[in-house]
Parts: sequence; C-alpha cells; structure tokens
Amino acid sequence: MGRTLIRGGTVVSSTGRSEADVLIDGEKIVAVFAPGSAIFGFDVAASADTVIDATGKYVIPGGIDAHTHMELPFGGTAASDTFETGTRAAAWGGTTTIIDFAVQSYGQRVFDGLATWHDKAAGNCAIDYGFHQIIGDLNTDSLQAMDGLLAEGVSSFKLFMAYPGVFYSDDAQILRAMQKSAETGLMTMMHAENGPAIDVLVGQLLAEGKTDPYYHGIARAWQLEEEATHRAIMLADLTGAPLYVVHVSAKQAVAQLAAARSRGKNVFGETCPQYLYLSLEENLGAPGFEGAKWVCSTPLRSRAEGHQEELWQSLRTNELQLVSTDHCPFCMKGQKDLGLGDFSKIPNGIGSVEHRLDLLYQGVVEGRITLERWVELTSTTPARMFGLYGTKGVIQPGADADVVLYDPAGHTSIGLGKTHHMNMDHSAWEGYEIDGHVDTVLSRGKVIVDGNSYLGAKGDGRYLPRGLSQYLI
Repeated sequence: MGRTLIRGGTVVSSTGRSEADVLIDGEKIVAVFAPGSAIFGFDVAASADTVIDATGKYVIPGGIDAHTHMELPFGGTAASDTFETGTRAAAWGGTTTIIDFAVQSYGQRVFDGLATWHDKAAGNCAIDYGFHQIIGDLNTDSLQAMDGLLAEGVSSFKLFMAYPGVFYSDDAQILRAMQKSAETGLMTMMHAENGPAIDVLVGQLLAEGKTDPYYHGIARAWQLEEEATHRAIMLADLTGAPLYVVHVSAKQAVAQLAAARSRGKNVFGETCPQYLYLSLEENLGAPGFEGAKWVCSTPLRSRAEGHQEELWQSLRTNELQLVSTDHCPFCMKGQKDLGLGDFSKIPNGIGSVEHRLDLLYQGVVEGRITLERWVELTSTTPARMFGLYGTKGVIQPGADADVVLYDPAGHTSIGLGKTHHMNMDHSAWEGYEIDGHVDTVLSRGKVIVDGNSYLGAKGDGRYLPRGLSQYLI
C-alpha cells in the first residue's frame, strides 16, 4: 500500500476547515500539514508512492452509517442487500464504516444471534463494520449475556416498543434492560413506537377497506411515536441508562428528546434522509401501490404538519445528533408486493446507504446545515456516539486512513441507470439531483472508489470491536 499524499484540498472537520495536505502511511494517517510546509525536511511528494490531487475538493473523514440492516429477515422475506452488495454500495457513496444489527430472535440465545451475523459478514464486506445487538427475547438468560457484549466489541443494544410477537419488549422488560445498561455502560437504542396501539389501528383500518400503503403512515400516528419516546426517556431517567432513539421522524418526538436534554440527560436521537426529504402525502400517498417503495417504520410524516423542516432545524441545533439511514432495502417485485391489498404485510424498509452523504451535502448547498455540521452528522458524531472516535470519524494522525474527496463542483444524479449500486429493483431517491459528487474514497489507505471506477474487493472490510460511547455527559 505504501505512502500516499493527498494534496491541494480543503480538509473539513466538525470544527472547521483549512487548506492542508494529508500524508498516509499504510493504513494510517500520519500527518496533516500546511501545503508547502518544510517541516519534514524533505520533499514529501517525491517520497510518496502515490500523490492524489485534491485541488478544489473537500477532504473529509469517511462516512459512518450507524444504522443498517443487511440481510435482515423481515415480514416473510429478507433485506435484499447482502453484506457484500450493501457495503459496496456504501463505498460508492463515501461511507467507509457501517454498524449493522445482529439479531437475537425469540427463543434464541444472544450470542448465537451475534455469531450468525458474524458468519454473514465475515469475508464479505467492502468496508469496515461493527455490530449493535438486537435483544428480541429479553429474559434472564439474555440479561446475563449482556454482561459479555462489551468483551465482544458490542457496546450497544436495541429494544423495540413496536412489533408485538416479533421483537417487542414490554415496559418491565425495558426497565430491566435499562438497569443493565446503567450497570455496564452499554448504550440502550430504542425503536420508539407504541406497538400494541398501532396493531389496533391497523386492524381497524383494514376492516374499513383501507389497504393502500398510505394507511401505513396513518396507523403509525405521530402521537404513538411521541408517547413511546416519552416513555423510553422516563424509564432511562429512572434507571440512569444512556438512551439513543433511532429513526426519529415526528417533530413531537424531537421535542421530548430536547426537553430531556435540556435537563442534562444522556438522551440522544438520530434521524434519516427519508424523514428530511420524503413525506406521507407525496410518497406513501403515491398512486396505486407505488407508495410501497417508501413504507418504513417509523413512517414518513406529513409535510403539511411541518415535520421535515423541524427535523432540519433540530439537526442545526443538535437536538438530533446524527443522521443514519436505517438501510433495509426490499425489491418491489417479490418483496414489497407481498403487501398488495394489505399494507401491514409490506416489508418495512428503504434503501439509502449509498446516498446519505450526498443527500446531506445537498442540505449544505441549500443552507440548511454548515459544511462542518455535515461532517459532524455523518462521520464524527457517529464515531463518538458508538466508541470509534480517534480511529474513525476524524482526519488526524493515528486515525485510520478512511478519507473521501468530495467535489463541490461535481454533480450526482440519483436513480436506476445513473447512481445506483444497491441490490434493489427501484430507487427510493429516483430523480434526486445533488450539487456535489463523491470522487475518491479511501478505506484504511486503499483507494476503493476512483471517479467512476470501483477498485475495492469483497473482504476488504474488517470487524471493528467498539468501546463505550464517547459522547456521554
């Protein structure tokens, strides 16, 4: 791999930007220095094996998508991206690390579930990867197993207040798990929706003949997200557990998080690109069955109610701390169409792992967030939140050489036959135009994307054992 010099670019961090050159030796960044500096006492460019010209481009740390679901079994099928196809697509979009979810199914032991996900990912990933642990059957054995998660490099676990009969945990189970979280330092991640109430509404809507994808959003009303978010916050407050609420879509749920944070609580939230751009009316409400493309949970919210603008505002003010994708793709043919005539049978999920950096950069172009906040939301905070910072999420000596050269003068057209490498038969982002372009991607010093060429390989990625969160108060 040798020595690589990236010169002429603008290095952007979460705290600022500067003209700087970046020297990489093998897999690590070894220096960040002013262009033309004589600090080394020799010609750095002449001594480098490879020189990459970054003139006119932003040099940023590789993206970290802290919420993906490769190969997840759901609704009688499984997410269409494998670890091979999904991580390759992520690399195309400038993401160099994912944190996926290992699943403990009902009746299964926790470490058996974790081992299954290791088997799925090992030797298949194009980029580095870690795991959160879904606890789908919270019992005495599961609680004991949680004591050993950190030793396996898993410092966070996810519970569901939704999906009764599948992943659901009741309040008593959540309380016990949060007590374990407070004891061990593990981050509690929460899918916050009131599942039993949702199931009642689903049954009523179907009985009334309201079967189209639009009603997925009606059944999962914002009140049920706000209520569950509040309940999770109160249980975390009682136990002292750190709480991270996933895929926040309702402005009222954000308000609950903001109120807790104003009291100094270790309460955090993520949102996803779909909740910033897409809507109940325009997407779930598309003619016929077309809205199935955008069925996910939590659901897309009403644009008329102002959720999207409030979420952008919350990203500016740090009421929400980062943006992940909840990448869980399904094809329309043979998967999403399982729900023809019954929206409750549509597999829940949208594919976005390839487009997160671009979609958030468009927010920079449109003045919604700053350039530095873009880096913070997509790389630095995910690294800090989930125990990877210093190795990932930053361009500094000692960090892994995960680097993206982003061209603000470039352009990206999203859609099938344009920019689309995910294993799906449609794009949830068809027709979106981005005023920027991922030009070059390095993963631990290796160039894996160069312009329109993919130079990476299956198995390039390594498992990342994680430490405890570096974001707690």
